[in-house]
Amino acid sequence: MHAILERQKLAQLTDGSPSAAVRIDRLDRAIGLLVDHAGDIADALRDDFGHRSVQGSLITDVAASIDPLKHAKKHVRRWMRRDPRKVSPAALALLGARAWVDYQPKGVVGLISPWNFPFNLTFAPLAGILAAGNRAMIKPSEFTPRSSALMQRMIAKAFDDTEIAVITGGSDVGEQFSALPFDHLIFTGATAVARHVMRAAAENLVPLTLELGGKSPAIVGRDADLDLAAKRLMFGKTLNAGQVCLAPDYVLIPADRVEAFVEALRRAVTGMFPSLRGNPDFTSIVNARHHERLLGYLDDAKTKGATLRVLGPDGEPMDGRRIAPTVVLGADDTMNVMREEIFGPILPLIPYDGIDAAIAHVNAHARPLSLYYFGNDRAEQEHVLARTVVGGVTINDTILHLTMDDLPFGGIGPSGMGAYHGVDGFRTFSHARSVYRQSRFDISAMLRPPYGRTVDRLLSFKIRR
Repeated sequence: MHAILERQKLAQLTDGSPSAAVRIDRLDRAIGLLVDHAGDIADALRDDFGHRSVQGSLITDVAASIDPLKHAKKHVRRWMRRDPRKVSPAALALLGARAWVDYQPKGVVGLISPWNFPFNLTFAPLAGILAAGNRAMIKPSEFTPRSSALMQRMIAKAFDDTEIAVITGGSDVGEQFSALPFDHLIFTGATAVARHVMRAAAENLVPLTLELGGKSPAIVGRDADLDLAAKRLMFGKTLNAGQVCLAPDYVLIPADRVEAFVEALRRAVTGMFPSLRGNPDFTSIVNARHHERLLGYLDDAKTKGATLRVLGPDGEPMDGRRIAPTVVLGADDTMNVMREEIFGPILPLIPYDGIDAAIAHVNAHARPLSLYYFGNDRAEQEHVLARTVVGGVTINDTILHLTMDDLPFGGIGPSGMGAYHGVDGFRTFSHARSVYRQSRFDISAMLRPPYGRTVDRLLSFKIRR
């Protein structure tokens, strides 16, 4: 790993900042890999998960990875342009002084991607990394070994390892990788692991982007269409069987609409999945450890007094590591299902008596990666937006703000730091270098000793209200 990093750094220094044509070529090669290996990607993910929806994989890990790369390819020439800034005081500009910002490649970016969307959460940030003119080293998850091995083979076919290299291995390799002296490091994964990554990066003062998770809430307003809200919520909760950092983790619902909403959720699930056992569209939990963890959440909640409502067909046994979408009623903060990020098809419903009580519940907990609001009352929408601090928001749907290439994607506090996507990704992985070019006139002479009346007059002009 150290040798690859040194070769990449040397190549970056030798070649200098790459032209737009070189950056576009790299983006094109990345797009080509995803197009050419779309079927291989879906197969590898299905094998890694035990079962994963093929169409779901083509949507989330192929098509949704191509889009940000194409967006970067379309706009990179404009993003690279020198950004003129105003000279102050303005009189200096009249005398020929100029100021601007150049967006320079940082150099070599380390990228640690997770298991839930291995290709999307590698290639989507790569769009910004490559557009910014950087080289990259990638450490994919050991929890999806077939996907990681495929990614390594794919990248090696299209890129020299001085451009992009994929490093596979377990947690010990991940620890060594996060301690490398990169010029920037992006990590997507669990908050607990992010603390270790941040400590390792601190040893070399490596700038970090952390894309984490947390308990993303959904607030159902009093005037919301319950059936429509339920369909869109359960899309977000059953996508990849809920193994999504942006999945709605719990729902705040008016107290007098709880039962009606449970029935709406049931209709939404049976509409998407008339049966769950053997359904090719319903994904398994990634491994036995996470399957047992989720079953443990349900057992813990039930033991502590919660009521469980299974939303799938009554009495249908699950096959493999699938878990039927399940509502938890009567959940509270003593239960693991409300203390930990769920990352599965389990959805607690929390009743509230007024919108301010719902907002207070959100604000009493760690700032989440996302918030979802359902309702058509514009004043209430704005009230929720004004009173909450979260990574991103989708109104009247779930997850889709992530798909907007021109919106920054990122968390805040425990749900992450920094953002990427579109121009925000380009700037995250660039160094904004400020440049000031002085006029040929010796304007700065008045700032050099010996000081006299000219400086006194200048100071009297500056130091005033």
